[in-house]
Amino acid sequence: MDVEELLQRVKSQDFYSRQVVHVEEIPAREAVYKEVPGGIHPSVRAALAKEGIERLYGHQADAIEQVRQGRNVVIVTSTASGKTLCYNIPVVETLVEDSLATMFFIYPTKALAQDQLRGLGKFQLPERGVEFLAGTYDGDTPQNLRRKLRDGANVILTNPDMLHQGILPQHARWNRVFTHLKYVVIDEVHAYRGVFGSHLANVLRRLARICRHYGSSPQFICSSATIANPKEHAERITGQPMELITNDGSPRGPKRFVLWNPPPLETAARGRSDSWRVGGDRRSPLWEAVHLMTNLVKGGVQTIAFVRTRLAAELIFKNCRDLLRPVSRRLARSVHAYRGGYLPEERRDIERRLVSKDILGVSSTNALELGIDIGSLDACILVGYPGTVASLWQQAGRAGRGQDESVVFLVAQNSPMDQYLMTYNGYIFAQSPEHAVVDPENPHVAVGHVRCAVHELPMSDREAQEAFGPYTQVILELLEEDGSVRHIENHWYWACSEYPAAEVNLRNIAGPVYTIQDEADGEKVIGTMDEMSALSQLHDHAVYLHGAETYFVEKLDLEQKIALVQRRDLDYYTQAVQTSQIRIDEVEEEGEWQGAQIGFGDVTVTTSIPMFKKIRFHSRDSLGFEKLELPPQELETVAMWFAPPESVVKQMMERKMVVSEGLIGIANVFVEVAPFFVMCDTRDVGTVVNSSCLNRDALFLHDRYPGGMGYARRCMERTDEIMHTIHAVIRECGCEDGCPSCVGSAVPSYAMRDLDSAVRGRIPDKAAALFLLDLMVGV
Repeated sequence: MDVEELLQRVKSQDFYSRQVVHVEEIPAREAVYKEVPGGIHPSVRAALAKEGIERLYGHQADAIEQVRQGRNVVIVTSTASGKTLCYNIPVVETLVEDSLATMFFIYPTKALAQDQLRGLGKFQLPERGVEFLAGTYDGDTPQNLRRKLRDGANVILTNPDMLHQGILPQHARWNRVFTHLKYVVIDEVHAYRGVFGSHLANVLRRLARICRHYGSSPQFICSSATIANPKEHAERITGQPMELITNDGSPRGPKRFVLWNPPPLETAARGRSDSWRVGGDRRSPLWEAVHLMTNLVKGGVQTIAFVRTRLAAELIFKNCRDLLRPVSRRLARSVHAYRGGYLPEERRDIERRLVSKDILGVSSTNALELGIDIGSLDACILVGYPGTVASLWQQAGRAGRGQDESVVFLVAQNSPMDQYLMTYNGYIFAQSPEHAVVDPENPHVAVGHVRCAVHELPMSDREAQEAFGPYTQVILELLEEDGSVRHIENHWYWACSEYPAAEVNLRNIAGPVYTIQDEADGEKVIGTMDEMSALSQLHDHAVYLHGAETYFVEKLDLEQKIALVQRRDLDYYTQAVQTSQIRIDEVEEEGEWQGAQIGFGDVTVTTSIPMFKKIRFHSRDSLGFEKLELPPQELETVAMWFAPPESVVKQMMERKMVVSEGLIGIANVFVEVAPFFVMCDTRDVGTVVNSSCLNRDALFLHDRYPGGMGYARRCMERTDEIMHTIHAVIRECGCEDGCPSCVGSAVPSYAMRDLDSAVRGRIPDKAAALFLLDLMVGV
């Protein structure tokens, strides 16, 4: 594929209006091969040769050597670098020597586990003595196969949820597996961060207890995309010391990385060579992606487009097909969507058709970001910055497998984060990946796993001091008061009939979970939601979006923790109007930055929802407000804070500027740029501007989880970098009075229900925000 010719062809199309901001050329990389000391077992080498693999890359050889020496390893290399062989080879070699050996392979998704099972099956060579039983053990596994795997499998491919709920609590049935357990493989370990990662860390601590009970001590083998702290992160997840493998020996073809900024809607911007600097509303990134994919597919360029929501994937698929149908029905049929919610057999069919090139264009959520084998693609379109540098490079790695030239388009959304990347177009290529954050000792996370652990095996007093963090003893005493556990002769025992694993959702913090029931379908459960989210998204008369459908919330039952909904065709969505107050409970750290007071500590955030707003899809016009009567919610968490110096406040007041308005504008950008520095979603942190805590106007950034997850602390550590980035975002935006690209709030992903979504709403005082930062950061 000639990428230069392709780009010239795209620029000649009617929809092109100087969207290309920058083209980065990423050079090719030659393969680096290495021999494994002692060689590969002849039977395993024969299996590799059958797949056309004669030599191993440097990182594969090093990983295998470390595993053979009994060390735990984490392999951090690029997409499609062959990380799977780093653990499949030593695993199969072990099975050749010991037919009783067992292993757990843990994957973040069921689809990835199924895909990896097919790859592992290629090592089966009965004629050479390589014969073992492997299978996926998840919610889709039939009962008869479950028994077969439990009683005779060597390799169990599963996910954290099944390990947590279906295997560990039933460990007596799995005694054969635990007794002979040699390896625990954790694929895509970078995907386990925040709440999910903190839960997995506790699940693995429970696994370690059970292994000790059965006399085994398995090695851990982790694979990861590139993040800033892979060794530290893998050690926090597994609780084990790790060896780091980073010498990527895989080859890579040349790649062009195109930064593509949708043109402004204002007619005044048309024809300007610097139109990408103009603020205000822009053409929808979804519509830009449709044009790009349509043109690429017409040219026979196999393309994947990554989007943030299931609905966006369907919108791109539908509109590409509509545009291609008049050109060629064959081309129209060669475009498809791929997302969660499809039946497993549908997803397998799409994967096979991608490998065979029957499908030329696919729009996908991040379901295809992880290592599912779909062959080599020519082009990749990222619709919006995916949230982290690690995800960006993993998605971009889907194009250009092998030595062929490839192209990646990053299509910007109208948000501060994306527009910053368009302005500072070298940032992505110079930026180190973010730090993954987990907090396994968070008592709100640990409490559920302490209950599960005692249910699985009695816990000694000594173990209680070490197993699940510093709060374990206190948690056990509270559980004893509750009647869940009893303390007898220096041990804690489970003392009730409940099945505690069923009450712990690995993707939520412990607390009330609301059930969403469809009244029109026999009160069928269509989803669940934590309490904080339920009050803002499932209140009476809210619109709940599920599976690309709109549901009207008839009633939110606060006592029964149930939301009763009905499917309706609605042309609007709802947005809760929240007011938050914050109280500092304990100051842990205080300091100064550029004369401003900064600090970190425990806080209580009290949130009230007095009303909600109805907003029309497409235009986002306000359709009015409706009052609510909901109890205020208190969140005990952690926060960092920032209060401008008195000298800056004085100068702002002299110019009749409202300090709090400037801080609100800074806060809006803060939430958007925080993921540049810590691996979190914009929904993981919240902001409050308040003057009562410090007797002066201050900006608070808090974790939106009880007890905190470590996001606010990491942000405080990088205050200088973050504030400079916020300053650059606001300063470089070409708008005059503020817009969604800077101090305004960006359009939420769930509101993107059509190709022309724009954003309107109250915009804070840009001049005040910029004046404040100019004085502190410097122009």
